[in-house]
This record gives sequence, structure tokens and C-alpha cells, in this order.
Amino acid sequence: MRTNVNIADDAREFAEVYAHANGISLGEAITELIRKSQQRNSAEQERPRFARSEAGFPILPRSGRVITTEMVLDALANDLD
Repeated sequence: MRTNVNIADDAREFAEVYAHANGISLGEAITELIRKSQQRNSAEQERPRFARSEAGFPILPRSGRVITTEMVLDALANDLD
């Protein structure tokens, strides 16, 4: 789609440098940069938030394998040998 837009000079210059560095047109560069920005904003919103224990320590969200005290002690013992 062809359209005319007014953008700040510094934004245009950045898009031109990006386009030249990637060997694409200015329009393709602007489209790509907007899409990357959208993906980044979506990823930032999906970041897990750390909870706090009753004692106030940060707690990692539960996902994946649980590491037990025995596993840590075994790793420490094997590392020292």
C-alpha cells in the first residue's frame, strides 16, 4: 500500500541507515522496524513476574524442573572432587 507520512528527521535517518545496512527499501525497513517494535512490546508484557516468599525473598515462577536441596548438595560434593 502506498501512503505518505510525516516522520521526524531522526527517525527517517535511522530507517534509511537500517534499510541501507540490510539491503532493503525504506518502506520495507519502516515496516520491519514497526513489526520488531510490536514483537518486543508483546514479549515485555509476557515476562514472568517474581513473587515474594513470606520472608520477602524473590521466588522464581514455577516452570520446568524443580531443583532440590539434595541435588545442590550432590553437585557441590561432585564439584569438589
